[in-house]
Amino acid sequence: MSLSLTRGAQAAVLVLVVAVLCRLLGGQFEWLVGWPTALTVPMTEWMGAVVGGFLSIFKPIARGFSFALSFPMNWVSWLLGQAPWPLVVGSVTALGWWIGGLRLAALGFFGLGFVVLSGYWAESMNTLALVVVSVPLALISGLAIGILAFEVPRLKGAVQALLDIMQTVPTFAYLTPLLVLFGFGPVVGLIASAIYAAPPMARNVLLGLERVEPEIREAAVMSGGTRRQQLFLVEIPAATTQIMIGVNQCLMAALSMVIIAAVIGGFDDIGWEVLLTMRKALFGQAFLAGLVIVVFAIVIDRMSGALALPRARQNKQIVWGLFGAGAAVAVWSVVAGWNPDGVAMFDGVADRVDAGVGAFTADHGATLDALKNNVMFYGLLPLRIGLADAVLPFTWGFKWTAQHSAVFFGIAAVIAALLAWRGRLAAGAIVMLLALMLEIGIAQLPWPVVIIGAGALGWVSGGWKLTRLVVILLGLVLISGLWERALLSLYLSGASVVSCAVVGGLLGLWAAVSPMAWRVIRPVCDLLQTIPLFVFLIPVLMFFQIGEFSAYLAICLYAIVPMIRYTRHGLTTTPEEMIEAAQASGAGKWQTMFEVRAPYAAPTILLGLNQTILYAFAMLVIAALIGTTGLGQSIYLALGQADVGLGITAGAAMAILALVADRLVQGFAEERRRALGL
Repeated sequence: MSLSLTRGAQAAVLVLVVAVLCRLLGGQFEWLVGWPTALTVPMTEWMGAVVGGFLSIFKPIARGFSFALSFPMNWVSWLLGQAPWPLVVGSVTALGWWIGGLRLAALGFFGLGFVVLSGYWAESMNTLALVVVSVPLALISGLAIGILAFEVPRLKGAVQALLDIMQTVPTFAYLTPLLVLFGFGPVVGLIASAIYAAPPMARNVLLGLERVEPEIREAAVMSGGTRRQQLFLVEIPAATTQIMIGVNQCLMAALSMVIIAAVIGGFDDIGWEVLLTMRKALFGQAFLAGLVIVVFAIVIDRMSGALALPRARQNKQIVWGLFGAGAAVAVWSVVAGWNPDGVAMFDGVADRVDAGVGAFTADHGATLDALKNNVMFYGLLPLRIGLADAVLPFTWGFKWTAQHSAVFFGIAAVIAALLAWRGRLAAGAIVMLLALMLEIGIAQLPWPVVIIGAGALGWVSGGWKLTRLVVILLGLVLISGLWERALLSLYLSGASVVSCAVVGGLLGLWAAVSPMAWRVIRPVCDLLQTIPLFVFLIPVLMFFQIGEFSAYLAICLYAIVPMIRYTRHGLTTTPEEMIEAAQASGAGKWQTMFEVRAPYAAPTILLGLNQTILYAFAMLVIAALIGTTGLGQSIYLALGQADVGLGITAGAAMAILALVADRLVQGFAEERRRALGL
């Protein structure tokens, strides 16, 4: 009798054999556990020399460009700084009415009103100035890239690869070479924001042009216009809705990056205020400044998002009336000399927040420490260094011995044997692999296990082409000398992604079966998706201080939303005929959910997992500000030391991890779509 193994079973067994060999022989052959130092390539030094030489050549040009950009930057900053606050509030309120009527007008009025009363008006206008100057650069660049990729099909693949790299490279990694090129100051943040915000615009321009109906193109051709006329007078207007989605994403990306760029900008903007108050442990002020950022983000998001939707024409007389009212109050404020920077009505609130947080942590410090220590000692630490090293009398109350390992692997072997006996050989091999990983620890996994394991996943999900890509990219990280730091990043992001997948999947399931639950969960998701990355650090620092647990919480808060949204969307978009057929065959509500809806939703849920992974890696670098280790810390240190080589290689290593995870998950999602005939 011949034994036929599926591709997944073959891959799982191969990786299991490699893992067992490394576990048994690692003590005798050290190169199986850690890559030999003699074979490590000094990639950081090489990259520093090459890029440093390149940057030194272009530095005079870059400094000239920076000097030129400083003029519009200063003009806009001066204009917004000198403009009376009622005029700005009135203008935003009028704009909100013109875009979306009373709802958006009220949002603009009360949102900007909060900023006025917060005492951060001048800092907010400086932040707004950075956004106002950087967004047009990003929009023009994104529009040009999208049109180029559409008009020259042979460049489309290269452009999409470039956009992938730009969106997977961590945000801090942009800043190190830009700091060397353009110097210290707000212009660096402006340029970094334009670079970071251009890819969403380019993607949506390309997608919008590709989705223009063939009939519209044919009508444009039949009218006898030139190619330029067809593109700018017909096709781009037809793609306006999708392009405006790109504008919305571009604005939000620029605002997010402007806040991050405060780390090196030294500009008196709201991002710098958040960073400064966080460093001084003034959490009340940091929370207030963070709320100002959130208000800006919500106002910008809702107004720019409304531009992408069909909307009724608003009464222009009301628009001009609101603007005129703002101008009239502005004249009065100038005459009366009312300066919003002297208001600061929420200073007392910030002090009370500090006092409240201090009292809460004093009263419940033991509970908070117990929560943090339990998660660290019984969850994160074993994942990081393995049960053999994490189980100690200080943490678990006893020491892990060889007998414990034997019992642990014996139980795993029994479970694996039962699964294999029932014909699920791949699942059995995976159980044994997970047991080995938990006993060794993710941060201490032998490099052959990681590379061969990732290559095997690539073979199962996308064939040999994806396997080659995965092995080559991870091999570059291995020989660069950043492997240990990469595994530390993999451990923390992996733990966060697993937590988000479990909790977000359950919340998405709950939202799918309960409309009431979705009405509660949806606004929370909307808020979490609007908050810039920087702000997530404030609440976790308020209660758990600096440390790995705080970073873990911040990553989970930021990355959980895609998992919730995609899980609910996938489960609620199952074709009605499939549900009716299941119900006709006697299936109950939950049987239909898990045997019909869930399999059909698998590709969508996997895309949600993909987004969660990318979000986790993006937040991992920001979390370096509050004490994480790994590549994020290396990128942050490189930024502080202006070490271009370390910044680029560590950023590239982080991007490789994100890119590999992205391609693997996309491969599995595509395989599920093919299996479902989609």
